[in-house]
Amino acid sequence: MSIIVQKYGGTSMANSDCVKNVAEKVVRSKRGGHDVVVVVSAPAGMTDHLVNRAKEITDKPSGRELDMILATGEQISISLLAMAIKALGEEAISFTSAQVGIFTDENHNKAKIETIDTTKIIKALTEGKVVIIAGFQGVTKDLEITTLGRGGSDTSAVAIGVALKADEVEIYTDVDGIYTADPRVVPNAHKIHRITFDEMLEMAGSGAKVLHLRSVELAAKNHMPIHLRSSFNDEMGTYVMDEEENMEQALVRGVAHTTNNAKITIANIENKPQNIATIFKTISDANVNVDVITQNVVDQNRITISFTVAEEEYDRALRLSNDLGKQLHAEAVYGTEDVAKVCIIGVGMKTTPGVASRLFQCLADQGVHIEMVSTSDINITCVVSKVDYAKAVLAIHQAFEL
Repeated sequence: MSIIVQKYGGTSMANSDCVKNVAEKVVRSKRGGHDVVVVVSAPAGMTDHLVNRAKEITDKPSGRELDMILATGEQISISLLAMAIKALGEEAISFTSAQVGIFTDENHNKAKIETIDTTKIIKALTEGKVVIIAGFQGVTKDLEITTLGRGGSDTSAVAIGVALKADEVEIYTDVDGIYTADPRVVPNAHKIHRITFDEMLEMAGSGAKVLHLRSVELAAKNHMPIHLRSSFNDEMGTYVMDEEENMEQALVRGVAHTTNNAKITIANIENKPQNIATIFKTISDANVNVDVITQNVVDQNRITISFTVAEEEYDRALRLSNDLGKQLHAEAVYGTEDVAKVCIIGVGMKTTPGVASRLFQCLADQGVHIEMVSTSDINITCVVSKVDYAKAVLAIHQAFEL
């Protein structure tokens, strides 16, 4: 029998009717001839509620104790779903991560999965049971409870799929696939039926938050197909998979954007390699993630460095940059939160010239000023003013006939 791993998110487990809907989907898959393993998230809003409860006690709960309380949310989901499946006449059994043996490192609140013991899962499957596993969590070798961070249930599902050598991982959510752009910005955006791992990684990193980045990385590394689907209908969603020849026919697969960005500039410092190394080591040591970086040459001896960070890290990054500016004798240090990223992604860009000029002309026609640019083989990212992002996304979607 083929093994399918299904993951259902918080909105799919939000209330009793939702849980019953999930149970019906799982039972249909089971009766369709598959061995089914289900990974579930806590009910919608539960994790935030538990975090808030902890912060009512202390502003700085310890990572260990926070994991202890956060891990309880998924236990509600697995037990309710097991009951619902049994009520439909199929055998089911629920497991916490500790009961199964999902072992992680010791990094509380953002742990990484190291190994999975599949013994109990396989035994239950051979007994004809649907296996339901709590996502988002694991245990250390000393059986300390850990959690994987936001979106961790996607990562749990893919890791379990890899460990079981499953046929595919189906991730059910409140959207029915990946779209050529955010439908809230581009009303005529359409669903992409197949997308490569590389394209999905770029889209996930560029603002398309439908799939968690770590889960896509894990799936890509192990060639595990992901089928992103809606919890509320049975239509085909989007397959995330290895590249196929016919995929290169698509020049641009989609447009992604983010608006939670900030830009910092350290102006007119001495053009020495060590200065650049010092800037980004200082930022990195503070655990601030830098995204787009540009270097502008002022003259033969002076340069200006600009970079973007997430909006929530702006204040900290700006304080560090001000200190760096004094240390490096910068002419000025300044920043803004009034920026957005707009990105085009597509494997066809690797072999097609002229994509960048077409993009820049499109934005120029709309009067959109480009503040920064970064590129890869399959991605061109433009940093623009936040007030222009919607206009830019709409124009690009139309210009590339998506």
